[in-house]
Amino acid sequence: MSLYDLPQFHFNLKKINCFKSKSGLPKSEKRGIWGMIVVTVLLASFFGFLAGAFSGSLFYLEFRSYLADLPGFEKIIEKEYIPQTTQEEAIIRAVNEVSPAVVNIVISKDLPVYEQYYVNPFEEWGEDFGFSVPQYRQKGTQKQDIGSGTGFIVSKDGMVLTNKHVVLDEEAEYTVFTNDGRKFSAKVLARDPLQDLAVLKIEAEKTIDNTGALTQIDFPVAVLGDSDNLQIGQTVIAIGNALGEFRNTVSVGVVSGLGRTITASSGDFVETIEDVIQTDAAINRGNSGGPLLNLKGEVIGINTATVLDAQSIGFAIPVSKAERDINQVKFSGKIVYPYLGVYYTLVTSNLKEKFDLPVDYGAWVGRNASGVETDEAVASGSAAQTAGLQRDDIILEINGQKVNADNSLSKILQKYNPGEKVALKIMRDKQEMTLEATLGEREQ
Repeated sequence: MSLYDLPQFHFNLKKINCFKSKSGLPKSEKRGIWGMIVVTVLLASFFGFLAGAFSGSLFYLEFRSYLADLPGFEKIIEKEYIPQTTQEEAIIRAVNEVSPAVVNIVISKDLPVYEQYYVNPFEEWGEDFGFSVPQYRQKGTQKQDIGSGTGFIVSKDGMVLTNKHVVLDEEAEYTVFTNDGRKFSAKVLARDPLQDLAVLKIEAEKTIDNTGALTQIDFPVAVLGDSDNLQIGQTVIAIGNALGEFRNTVSVGVVSGLGRTITASSGDFVETIEDVIQTDAAINRGNSGGPLLNLKGEVIGINTATVLDAQSIGFAIPVSKAERDINQVKFSGKIVYPYLGVYYTLVTSNLKEKFDLPVDYGAWVGRNASGVETDEAVASGSAAQTAGLQRDDIILEINGQKVNADNSLSKILQKYNPGEKVALKIMRDKQEMTLEATLGEREQ
């Protein structure tokens, strides 16, 4: 027989009585036998399944108990949430890194407390009809919280950056609450005279080390990034104390505009801010002074304003402007700007046509936006007066930089320091000439 030939097996069905069709057992008994076989198979399967499941569970619990003793088991069996995209992962990482440096600033002030009392309105006539009216009188003062904002720590020794309008009240007291619940009294070091920025200081806690020396406990610090190379459409993250109630609220959006000029207002505070970042990341009341981050977790802006009648339009001051303030406060204790001392409006094509001006750009001295003469053109004793500037001069360039709508006079001047000399190219009576001015210092 070949190795590949299998032996043949034959069954003699005739010798098996239960398969007889015409003789042997009756049909009813045959059906009973088949029923018993089916029931037996089903019961065996059911109890086999139960036994297998029970023994499998015991084995799993025993095996899991064994694995639990192995290092890193919890990380393998019970994993934390895993971000589904690279962008989502970057957002989570950025928020986790920066949140410890974001603080809540609470504004408090001594306010009068009034009490109610009742008087008889007919007392001066000597009558008393059992009728009295309520009156109010002051009963001392009480410290009360009147507002809040956001800030973030920029130095290990407790320097905090926020918006000027958050700490505008010089009679108020400011308290900083860190993300881990610590409370610090804050001192306002400086308020920026041009930008909606201010620098505060909280004192770092100290501890005694193993050698018995007193050492400072460093604060967590937000890393400052690059705001000069932002792109429209770039993802940004805003963190702040939304509505003065929801601490470290996170919103995500994109840079939706660059180089905007806005007029921000809050109560009595009104300020025009140039060259700000526009974003659709939600910036709510209380977010003021909080950081605007890139996906690397770097601060690229300071949230400052939102448009109440719009949907998802907020603004942030580029961090490059804040870096200037931080450095000045560190080295001089104050924030200063160069001061030229002129009242002006930017020349536009409409003004050129209306007043027959020789150019359609530049700073027109002594005129307002409508071309009407201002009360004063050149400030007395200013750098402009010393240089010889006059009403109706048009400042065309400063050190070769053209003055126009995209590069205003104040924007150019902010690149210099008080005491520096600049060349002013001007037009007077349709004739170009150059003057030299030594910039003064703008007071807060």
